[in-house]
Amino acid sequence: MIKHNTYFEGNVQSLGLETEKGYATVGVMQAGTYQFGATAKETIKIISGVFGTRLPGKDWVKTGVDEVLHIPADTKFDVLCESDVAYICYYG
Repeated sequence: MIKHNTYFEGNVQSLGLETEKGYATVGVMQAGTYQFGATAKETIKIISGVFGTRLPGKDWVKTGVDEVLHIPADTKFDVLCESDVAYICYYG
């Protein structure tokens, strides 16, 4: 079953599904700054745009198309999208 997720007044949306790699979401973010909390490890691959992330105590890191970033479990992190971004995120 596909699950539709909406965050930040509709500025961030994703569709969740089971894949051969486990649960994943394919999503889009409008330009803006957001804060998320990862309860499980997240592996995020950027499909379109540039995705800035800042983990606690770290500097901003930019991730572009076809690049991957890893977010540890139980972590709050900041996201900066200077333009619209599309991504796929695998959990666990």
